[in-house]
Amino acid sequence: MPITYKCASCGGIMEFDSVSQKLKCIQCGNTKDIETMDADNLTDRTVNQEHENTVDMKLYHCKSCGAELITDEFTAATICSFCGNPSLVGEQIQGVYKPQRIIPFKMNKEEAQQKYREWIRKGILTPKELKDKATVEKISGLYVPYWLYDYHAQSQMTANAEIVNVERKGEYEITYHKEYHVYRDVSANFNKVPADASKNMEDSVMDKLEPFRYEELKPFAMEYMSGYLSERYSVSAEEMRPHVEKRIDNYITDITKDTITGYSHVSVVSNHINKIKQGVEYIMIPVWLLNCRYNSKDFQFMINGQTGKIVADRPISIQKCILAAVSTFLLSLLLIMAGDALLFAKDVGFVQGMCDDILIKLIIAIIVTALAIMLMLHSSRAHMTVGSNTYAGDNIRIRRREDTYIRTRKTERKIENNSKK
Repeated sequence: MPITYKCASCGGIMEFDSVSQKLKCIQCGNTKDIETMDADNLTDRTVNQEHENTVDMKLYHCKSCGAELITDEFTAATICSFCGNPSLVGEQIQGVYKPQRIIPFKMNKEEAQQKYREWIRKGILTPKELKDKATVEKISGLYVPYWLYDYHAQSQMTANAEIVNVERKGEYEITYHKEYHVYRDVSANFNKVPADASKNMEDSVMDKLEPFRYEELKPFAMEYMSGYLSERYSVSAEEMRPHVEKRIDNYITDITKDTITGYSHVSVVSNHINKIKQGVEYIMIPVWLLNCRYNSKDFQFMINGQTGKIVADRPISIQKCILAAVSTFLLSLLLIMAGDALLFAKDVGFVQGMCDDILIKLIIAIIVTALAIMLMLHSSRAHMTVGSNTYAGDNIRIRRREDTYIRTRKTERKIENNSKK
């Protein structure tokens, strides 16, 4: 059943305001503390579910204008396409589907749009269509369901390591290889490792939105979702375990490797990992999302609605790419020829002779152009993942450390004398 919150002063619709962290009337500006909300603040609930619809879709009525709202079985909050007012589908997030906690939006829509504009301006090769006002206005606030996992992990790693020292004696270069057998037993507690619980979101992309500031988690309340889109989880905590445990394996492996220091080379021989799940929590995370289509391909722009971190790939305009390549090539060639003229004026014979070769000039211009285009393409990406210590913090313990000396190998190499006799 759709739920809306109406202002006690003017009867207008109230939405969650990321600045004040309260419900705010979109008409008169009246605010209401979410912690003090009670049943009297809810409008009457209307239910109109038609069971003859398909199994995966549900039909509701917008309480504000009466329009029919069709959602899938996972939608928990939506926006009426006719009147623009928010509707919360209460029964979609009840019982086992009710989140335990939520991180409220800290960034409003205007701030998200401004971040998008700033990001898009940095893309020299970005298609102009993505800069249109109509595209910018499509950005939507979405609460994404997440699981937070607590794990204890232990790594028992063996490795071969060596310390290399080089010295010179007369005509010979002598290299000493001190070989060691290394063993580490390291354990760590990983707290609140996140994994998105939506089938509609790509896990590898959502992982890059991290980290989140968990100290801002609030007990879940429907009021936080007013004015935003949302869905309940469509992937269970058990189904997401393989994804999370793969991350845990990588984290504990990296942490253990980092304890093997002071060697020139380290080669891991074996790594036995034990891990125990200690807890799991269901929460909601705020995300600003913009989907766009260019040249028959879909692109996504995402902002962490709490920290402002951007995860996105810019589409590349072929026309702009060609124009940038031609412009860079001509500018590079012009600068080379200008330098040629300057060197000629100063009578620099050797360099002048080199620059007289038009083929060399063209090759240099092509290399400069290629490097410039590669730099432009690299700047179109905005991906950064979190490190292995992000969720372990100070909960790392080296249970056992062994560095056993094995032997020293010596190799000799005669130094070639390239000086003229």
